[in-house]
Amino acid sequence: MISYRPTAPADVDRVTSWIVTEPVGWIPADRYLSDLAEGMYRPEWTWIAERDGQVVGRALWWGPKGSPHPVALDCLDVDPAVDDRAAVAGELIGAALAGFPASVQYAIKVTGGWRDDPATSAAVEWRRAAAHAAGLTREVERLQFEWAPADGVPSVAGRLRFAEASDEDFLAAFRRIAEGSLDAQTRANLTAKGVDATAREEMDFYLRAPGKREWWRIAYTRQGEVAGMAIPSATPYSVNVGYLGVVPEFRGRGYVDEVLAEITRLHAANGEARITATTDMANAPMAAAFARARYRNTEIRINLSNDVQP
Repeated sequence: MISYRPTAPADVDRVTSWIVTEPVGWIPADRYLSDLAEGMYRPEWTWIAERDGQVVGRALWWGPKGSPHPVALDCLDVDPAVDDRAAVAGELIGAALAGFPASVQYAIKVTGGWRDDPATSAAVEWRRAAAHAAGLTREVERLQFEWAPADGVPSVAGRLRFAEASDEDFLAAFRRIAEGSLDAQTRANLTAKGVDATAREEMDFYLRAPGKREWWRIAYTRQGEVAGMAIPSATPYSVNVGYLGVVPEFRGRGYVDEVLAEITRLHAANGEARITATTDMANAPMAAAFARARYRNTEIRINLSNDVQP
């Protein structure tokens, strides 16, 4: 019989000795211990499946420093010797979710072309089945990009002027950019909550992020009209593109390239050796903009969630 429970501090060695052998992203011991010390992993957020006193599965849930609850499942694995890995993993996720808030997500991280690789495809499928069984049924595939100084710092095109602005100005820009957005999360939020709540939640998310508020810029045309905005940001692990967008009436003019270039230049000027970025697989225009800016696609994330995320 298999039982499911959160760990205690005494379990840390059993958790960190686990090695994932399949071709999916996972959390090794050094990363887990480092983030555990920072409070981004916690014993009560780390769940294990046990059979006859042996750990046969683990689920590592992550949350920002100071968060009262986790927001993401970072690593899920079940011993290949277990007969039905998907069923056990589904029970493991479900047991944790019973004590967590409803809004969480799980990202399965793989390389490009994963569907054509039998080993990777199989690793994804049983994890996806487990997530769906536990209620994480909303699925979006996202592209992860990365930039380094060797990729080249973009020059200033000069069609747009970038300037700091008030929170009210940025909130207004969030509202306008949400209109017609190709981002799946924004579209879901608009349907569920409306434009005002969507704009406020997106702005609050970036205000809470580790990036600095003074990095934010509104993009203006030469005539002084608001064309879009650039929000360079950061995670606990690296700086990132954060949020960028062009208002509806100025789309299709290539302004997105200038907005992305502004973010890249700011991080580069601060001496950053790595900038990350993500966009939905379905957002072809944004993916193309990253490619033009010499951002390299490094992985694909299959995001599964059970609620609309901010």
